[in-house]
Amino acid sequence: MKYVSSRNSKLQESPSMALIKGLADDGGLYTPLLNQRKLDLNELKDLTFQELSSKIVSFFIDDLTKEEIEECVSKAYDDKFDTKQITPLRDASDYHILELWHGPTSAFKDVALTLLPHLLSAAYRKNDYDKTLSILTATSGDTGKAALASFADVKNTAITVFYPEIGVSDIQKLQMATSKGNNVTVMAVKGNFDDCQRMVKEAYSNEKLLEGLDHVCLSSANSINIGRLVPQTVYYYYAYFELIRNNEINMNDQINFCVPTGNFGDILAGYLAKESGLPIKKLICASNRNNILSDFINTGRYDLDRNFYPTMSPSMDILISSNLERLLFLLSEDASYVSSLMKKLQEDRFYEVDETMVNKLQDSFNAYWTSEEECKETIRKVFEEKKILIDPHTAVAVSAYEKYRKKSEDDTKAVVLSTASPYKFASDVLNSLGYEEKEPFEAMKKLNSISGLSIPKNLAELKEMPIRFDSSIAIEEGMDYIAKRLKEINDAEY
Repeated sequence: MKYVSSRNSKLQESPSMALIKGLADDGGLYTPLLNQRKLDLNELKDLTFQELSSKIVSFFIDDLTKEEIEECVSKAYDDKFDTKQITPLRDASDYHILELWHGPTSAFKDVALTLLPHLLSAAYRKNDYDKTLSILTATSGDTGKAALASFADVKNTAITVFYPEIGVSDIQKLQMATSKGNNVTVMAVKGNFDDCQRMVKEAYSNEKLLEGLDHVCLSSANSINIGRLVPQTVYYYYAYFELIRNNEINMNDQINFCVPTGNFGDILAGYLAKESGLPIKKLICASNRNNILSDFINTGRYDLDRNFYPTMSPSMDILISSNLERLLFLLSEDASYVSSLMKKLQEDRFYEVDETMVNKLQDSFNAYWTSEEECKETIRKVFEEKKILIDPHTAVAVSAYEKYRKKSEDDTKAVVLSTASPYKFASDVLNSLGYEEKEPFEAMKKLNSISGLSIPKNLAELKEMPIRFDSSIAIEEGMDYIAKRLKEINDAEY
């Protein structure tokens, strides 16, 4: 399979090199050319999560051997997860909830990021790389800790994470600040996630940064790296086959997925699953008050001239959704068109697609957004009516699905993606249930007493862990800081 830049189809790489490079030389995103290739559902339906992962990852990253992929998968999906199912499916009567937060940092990012370091190491060996991979990552909350945990002390890698100083939960901040590993660094940025992401992307296109650094090359653990997207397609298939095993659907029946998303990576993985053969009817894009994605899907206009709102679902507080660029390329099959849209966005802060593109978009996607009050009400209602405790991001998705169901009257079986443990946002979840406790660990205890849901060990331990990283930089200091960090990496041995 070939991976091409979303902005120039002539820039092609093998899957393993796309993994290593992360971002294309022109700033585009490597996107797989499926060319109508499909997975055989009958060959996949009886597999465990690990077996399914090996098959699907091998389909997308086909220049690594079957044995190499299987070894990567076995190292990733082990007792780091608190359930053998890895991503268990829970019946909520009107829909099903796919719990993606049973990994080592209690967020859906663990599913991909526990696998990514092993895939990168295999790609590293295949391509005879002898440089240190400097992983630069921007996070709106969950990616940072998941990446830090996965890459800690991994040979030939060094990881630097940037997060918005204001805009992540107390627990998310603590998770990053207490990270272990000699090859990890964390830096807060006096800005929002889009500023962090812009800084990382600028580093990729700044050739001067690597001048004189003979032992370093750049890569990413963000969802701009295809090594993040590919493993995420697996749980869409897994949920489908779980529904079959539970006699909820029959083979080849269509189902819907509702996905809370800010950077568009998680829902794009669903689209890749659909394009590779999974019978998905609709992908419902759930936005919070920063509703730029739902506006785009409903109108075809992507406009950055809008207010930015910090919300109780901070991992979705994003206005520049990187992976949307990949979808535009997949729908248009025209890299020059995508390049022109990205240029217009940079220069004019908006772009608009034509009616044909809007129709293509809406063939697969619907979109709804949820206010803060609706989010709180959904958390309360789901707990009271279904005895299920959900975090604010999952609540945004449940709310969006209910709006879709009411408007469309579509009774197709549906799966809502649950992307984080409610304990990562304990104070906000507790407040939604009618209680007040701002101290995060006391809020966790109160939630536990109310719900009976166990507090994940990795979160409970945070209170006693020493703070390692507590520095911050201004946005304009970003490139100087990255240059200094790269020189440190170049002169060190990891």
